[in-house]
Amino acid sequence: MTADFILRSGRFTTLDRSNPTATAVAITDGRFTSVGRDEDVMPLAGASTLIIDLKRRRALPGLIDNHLHIIRGGLNFNMELRWDGVLSLADAMAMLKQQVAITPPPQWVRVVGGFTAHQFAEKRLPTIDEINAVAPDTPVFILHLYDRALLNAAAFRAVGYVKDTPDPPGGEIVRDGAAVAARDRRIRRVADEVVGRHRA
Repeated sequence: MTADFILRSGRFTTLDRSNPTATAVAITDGRFTSVGRDEDVMPLAGASTLIIDLKRRRALPGLIDNHLHIIRGGLNFNMELRWDGVLSLADAMAMLKQQVAITPPPQWVRVVGGFTAHQFAEKRLPTIDEINAVAPDTPVFILHLYDRALLNAAAFRAVGYVKDTPDPPGGEIVRDGAAVAARDRRIRRVADEVVGRHRA
């Protein structure tokens, strides 16, 4: 059988305990037909086979996320904001200001996942003061990395949180924007160290 595509001289993690790593794969009719060493896979090349030399780079499969949030999306579509692919924090904040203007009280504006501070030219998240400036009376919930959220003063008022409210079980209320920024810098430093160790 002649392969349609061969990716060679790469680094593949197969998740197959009997063959955990490979340097080449062959794909025919949209399916992997061979996974192994270059010398095992290259005999499947024919005159029409597209051969891609990965030059020792790692290859990852394309992933398709097949789940939907239809009910939440239908109920909240007009009140949710996405910052995916927005290149500057200034643009993201302009989008937030516009969303606040069209969101009827007492609804919240929600910025939902899919973005990181590192995509912005400014390389940071908005400060609480910046969020309060564009949304003084509308509660704003900015979900960041699906593990934490930024809430403005109106959101804290809406949930009844005051200065002395204790942290929720399993969570932490960070009320100081400088503390949030410092924690983000620590997380980034550790992530950069981990990536640096595994980059070779």
